[in-house]
Amino acid sequence: MHVAIRPFGNSRGIVIPKPLLQQLGLNDQADLTVENGAIVIRKPVNAVRAGWAQAAQALAQAEEDGLVMGEFGNEDDKDLTW
Repeated sequence: MHVAIRPFGNSRGIVIPKPLLQQLGLNDQADLTVENGAIVIRKPVNAVRAGWAQAAQALAQAEEDGLVMGEFGNEDDKDLTW
C-alpha cells in the first residue's frame, strides 16, 4: 500500500487507514521503531507490573490483603541487624 507523506505541523506524517489499524488491533497508541531501515509499528507492550498498584489498593479496600501463609520468620531472625 502506498501512502503520501504529508506536512503535519513542524513534522511530516502519514495517515494509516482505519481497516489496517483494526486489523492490527491498534487504538490510541503504538510503539514506533526503526529496524533495518524500515519503520515498524507495533502494539504497545504493557509496562512490567502495570496495574499492580491499583489491584493492591482494591485488595486493601476489600480487606482481602492478609498474609496467605501467615508469619514465617526464621528462629534466628531476632539476632539479625538490619
